[in-house]
Amino acid sequence: QVQLVESGGGLAQAGGSLRLSCAASGFISGINTMGWFRQAPGKERELVTTITSGGLTNYADSVKGRFTISRDNAKNTVYLQMNSLKPEDTAVYYCNFRNLRGIVYWGEGTQVTVSS
Repeated sequence: QVQLVESGGGLAQAGGSLRLSCAASGFISGINTMGWFRQAPGKERELVTTITSGGLTNYADSVKGRFTISRDNAKNTVYLQMNSLKPEDTAVYYCNFRNLRGIVYWGEGTQVTVSS
């Protein structure tokens, strides 16, 4: 079992920045992928970005060049630096952990609201 605790959500103005953190605890294998998904009201949950334990990253086109994912493997923590925020970035952001077996865990989510 893996537990994920997110922090750092909140309110920002368009053009501003926010940083999210997600700390994983429990049975964490050495090889895994962590990432962020988001869900806006009335929409399906969508991929934002992922990073493997080896540091390979993947971004949704909508956030490329604005968001940066990073991780500290010693702390089992992943970070999401969000710059140049847009109102359409408003959503609940969920931390995601996938182990080598493909089992997926989710955090409870943190609200990000961007005002125009």
